[in-house]
Amino acid sequence: MGEKIKRAIGVEGDFKTAILPMINYSYANMFLGGAGYIISMYFTIFLTDVVNISLQQAGIVVMIATIWDAVTDPVMGIITDRTRSKFGRHRKYLLWGIPVILISYSLLWNSFGINGRENPRMAMIYFIVVYMLYKTAFTIVSVPHTAMLPELAPEYNLRTQYNSVGYLFNSAGMVPAFGIAVLILGIFGSGNNITSESKAPFLVIGIVLSVFFSVSVFLTFKTTKEKPSLGMHVEPLDIKYILREYVLVFKNKSFRQYFFMSVAYQFSTGFYANSKVYYIKYLANQYSRYALFNAVAGVAEAGAFPLNYALTIKYGKQKCGNIVTPLMIAGLAIGLFMQTDNGGKWSWIFAVLMMLSMILYPFGMSGLGFVSTNIFPDLTDVDELITGRRREGVIATFSTLIKKSIAGVMAAMVGFTLQGFGLVTGDTVSEYEKATGNLFTQSGSAIWGVRICVAVIPIAAALISLYLLKSFKMNKEDHTMIRAAVATKHKYGSVTLTEEEIKRCELISGQKFEKTWLGTGNSEEVHRLEKNEDGKYIILIEAEEEKQELEKSNQK
Repeated sequence: MGEKIKRAIGVEGDFKTAILPMINYSYANMFLGGAGYIISMYFTIFLTDVVNISLQQAGIVVMIATIWDAVTDPVMGIITDRTRSKFGRHRKYLLWGIPVILISYSLLWNSFGINGRENPRMAMIYFIVVYMLYKTAFTIVSVPHTAMLPELAPEYNLRTQYNSVGYLFNSAGMVPAFGIAVLILGIFGSGNNITSESKAPFLVIGIVLSVFFSVSVFLTFKTTKEKPSLGMHVEPLDIKYILREYVLVFKNKSFRQYFFMSVAYQFSTGFYANSKVYYIKYLANQYSRYALFNAVAGVAEAGAFPLNYALTIKYGKQKCGNIVTPLMIAGLAIGLFMQTDNGGKWSWIFAVLMMLSMILYPFGMSGLGFVSTNIFPDLTDVDELITGRRREGVIATFSTLIKKSIAGVMAAMVGFTLQGFGLVTGDTVSEYEKATGNLFTQSGSAIWGVRICVAVIPIAAALISLYLLKSFKMNKEDHTMIRAAVATKHKYGSVTLTEEEIKRCELISGQKFEKTWLGTGNSEEVHRLEKNEDGKYIILIEAEEEKQELEKSNQK
């Protein structure tokens, strides 16, 4: 990278010490972003139109597996936070997750000849078990990977840079995975329509992608370094300890603000994602352009990244959400007016509107997503202000426990809503079209069911999320001050803050200062926070580490 480019994005240091660690950490994002992207695009319609289970049964499959995912996340969080290993607390679990990825992702797209019309209960049970196995693989990798970040990137903007590189690697997983899926579907003749005859291409897709994603996780395990945790002290584990750990998380005001904002955001994106394929296939009758629409959406989301990054670095982590989210809402609103494209003289207008929706929604959606991703690591520092401990795994998994449980119920709600409004899917549609030669027309009630799931609920939830974003107050200076105070307390056993610094700590944590770890047990000795000549807080531990590294370099 040229020096001008590095200065533009705020990166200091050479490629080996500054950029390469971000790349190494982000290889696993190819799995974390790519695997879920293909599932969001094809899994529900694979269940309803290939395996031929009902919309309600498909919703139950997703709900149970997602709730299982939510339950296993906190377990994994506690395990990683208590792990003593020469590899560190988190890294070795990436290796353990690889065989589970290989097996589960292959099975996820293979029904072994089970047909939902002939044996609906067996088909539903099979996919519940297999999807739960995949969710377990995802948990084994994603929880330790997420929990590593605050340790690898302790500084406010450095975390944004790590997350930004990870965002690019999400796309590096999504784009080739999408290309592989489209190519294989095209080779087998299922590119323009997915029916019960599409079993073979999905089996091949599952096998090929399971290998691709496993390699990406292995690369992160092999190239990322984490401090050993062999000598780490852990408290005895019991139910009371576990409950206390998770009650403490919600005492963090910044976490509560983040949590409710991200839940509303998830409602918006979840309802849209679970109903989008039916929106395109049955409401707009433009499934022949499905691959094109998704390609355009991917480009639009990736295209928003430079703007989101620039706004975050210059104005703080909340700004991009405030600016670009209205575009997301505009993209969703198009679903309120979309009509079926039957080849009439105005059909091109609806094709253009659909394309516009595929540009506006992902571009705007990326803003709130970028905010949520970048705010989250900072919550661990606020939690340390309150508790005096590093609890990345617990904080990460408490959040996902609730949000994924909601997402599971939400997936079932979409299925029950669409079926309740009378949407018809699967072989019933294709058999009608083959027998009559006419396009199957959904009822007016079914069309409104799609509109509610793809536009009405997502718009309302996006507006709530945007409103809640404005209540999040912590900025870069606050975060640096908190880290400096925590480091001073760890070094001296005591810290002395000004009245203004105490007020900021109370505003951000939602706790009276004297009830937090930072405010208790302080001696009469004065240990004020140090600042450099630019008036920026100095974090003592990091300053000492930099001094030691410089001395080693000079000795060499």
